[in-house]
Amino acid sequence: MKLLIVDDERDVEILFRQKFRKEIRQGIIEFQFAFSGAEALELLEQDSPPEVIYVFSDINMPGMTGLELLKIIKTKYPKIEVSMISAYGDKDNFDRAMQSGAKDFFTKPIDFTHLKSEINTLI
Repeated sequence: MKLLIVDDERDVEILFRQKFRKEIRQGIIEFQFAFSGAEALELLEQDSPPEVIYVFSDINMPGMTGLELLKIIKTKYPKIEVSMISAYGDKDNFDRAMQSGAKDFFTKPIDFTHLKSEINTLI
């Protein structure tokens, strides 16, 4: 199962690889990382249809925001599940994400137990 993590903070890659090292070693999960919304769309467009089945995106990024990315993904690739993450658990971001088709909404620091449960429903 291929997952795409989108966050402008590059240390997120190390964190995800550490938290999911067992699943990666067992070949259950394969991660791709994009550090902007534009880069995420480029990765999704490389395969037709995309192999990615789940996108986990930060909301607050320079350039294209995670909410803008969410709308594009849900329009172009409606079968891809998308969850959003924000350092701010404010109701406005939550409501906009859910109304735009997000599967779930996480706040930082990420609850990896909850995220793993979310991913297991997709496996």
